[in-house]
Order: sequence, then C-alpha cells, then structure tokens
Amino acid sequence: MNENTKILIVIQARNNSTRLPGKVMLPLSGEPLLLRMYERVNSSRFPKEITVATTTDPEDDSIENLCLNYRINVFRGHPTDLLDRHYKAGLKFNAGAVVKIPSDCPLISPDIIDKVLIYYDEHKDKYDFVSNLHPATYPDGNDVEVIPMKILEEAFSGADKNFEREHTTPYIWERKDRYRIGNVEWETGLNLSMTHRFTIDYKEDYEFIRRVYEELYEEKKIFGLTDILNLLERKPEIKKINEMHAGVNWYRNHLDELKTVSVKDTRKSL
Repeated sequence: MNENTKILIVIQARNNSTRLPGKVMLPLSGEPLLLRMYERVNSSRFPKEITVATTTDPEDDSIENLCLNYRINVFRGHPTDLLDRHYKAGLKFNAGAVVKIPSDCPLISPDIIDKVLIYYDEHKDKYDFVSNLHPATYPDGNDVEVIPMKILEEAFSGADKNFEREHTTPYIWERKDRYRIGNVEWETGLNLSMTHRFTIDYKEDYEFIRRVYEELYEEKKIFGLTDILNLLERKPEIKKINEMHAGVNWYRNHLDELKTVSVKDTRKSL
C-alpha cells in the first residue's frame, strides 16, 4: 500500500490580528500563548507531526524565532491566503493529510483532537473531509479539521472566492454533492458551541483564557474540557468575562454566500 498516511497538524498563527494584534504572543502562565497551545496540541496521542504556519510578513519574525528557540517546526507562507499556506505546508512536510487548527484555540483539549483524528483514520474510505464543526457541538475553540492532501489540492486549484481561500476549507464542506463530509459530535449530546467561547479574538477572550490558566495550569498542566467546565460551574463569574462574544464567528460576514450555514450558527457581539 503506497498511500501516504502521515498526519500533519498545522497551527496557523500570525501577529497582525485585526481585532487583537499580537494575541499569539500574549503571556499565559509565564509563556507566550502560542507555546501554551502547542503544548496542548502536542499532548494529543495520535501519531503526527506538527508545524506552526505563519506568514512571510516581517512582523511574524518573532513567531519564527519562538518556534526555532523551542525546536518547533515552522513554515512561512501567504499572509492572507490560508488555503495556499496549508497546502504548501502539506507539500513541504510530505503530508498525507493536513489537520487545520487555528492558533486562537489555546484551550483546545488533546482528547478532542484525538477523537477527530481517530474517526478520520477509521473512516478514510468513507469520507473526504472530517471535522467537529459541521455541525459544531463542542465549545467554540476546539476546532479540528482533517483534509487529505488530494482533497486539499483540489480546493487549492478550484477555490476562487476570497472567503474560501481565507478560511481554507469552505470550498470542501460547502460542496456536499461533491465531497463526503464526516463530522464528530460531542458524545454527551450537549451543544455548547454557541454558549461557551474558548477562542481568542477580543481582549475579553484573553482575560477569560488567562483566568482559566491561572486557576488550572499549576495543578494540572494539560487540563481538559471537563476541568474547564467544572471550573466555570464553580466560578460562573469567569464565564461572564467574554460571554458577550459567545457565538460570534466569521460566518456572520458571509451568510449570503454560504449554503450550509444559517443565522442560527452565528451572531454579532452584544
């Protein structure tokens, strides 16, 4: 069997964030947010290689330097075309499949990463794309998307809309008549995707994430989703820090173009 089964997790990162510049370098428990996130992704048990994919902009030199200092693979590519960046990172590292995880997910749980990767591995012949986002059920900020290189190459060649290239995968999951879409839902039956926000895009998100790390990191370096949810039960004031942004995502700007997403899947900040 000549199939390339190598899994490459790509953590996309840049300093020039529109709403919260430099967010990936903000401190969390004494180290940059990006490094803390890498710790969590690297703690997943599924066999894989990891690279941070940043841009060729000079302002992202600090990201490359951080990666080099900690012996983390780094790839530099297109500043705004994330589809281009993911595809070319996959080529550089000879991937069989690329896993897209944004750097704004510093609370992502390693066991969720493993669940999605195991599901993909067990159903490679059944699906062309596997994620936990269509539909989403986990708290926002646990995003995992798996794209075989063959499919990623088709998207790279065929995507011609700006949002398809900026967000890497819409070209695939919007074409259910062409691609077989697999999804991993939270086994609890719960859906906290619109009520619990574990991602970072606003200053309130950073304050929320910083508090979670302050409460949990020293006792348990790789705390999980259950640990976070239990903390928010004990201290509901922490959840309130960024709840005005819960449910806010990029979908809201493209509802007139997206076929598989509706108004129930997004909202504007309060």
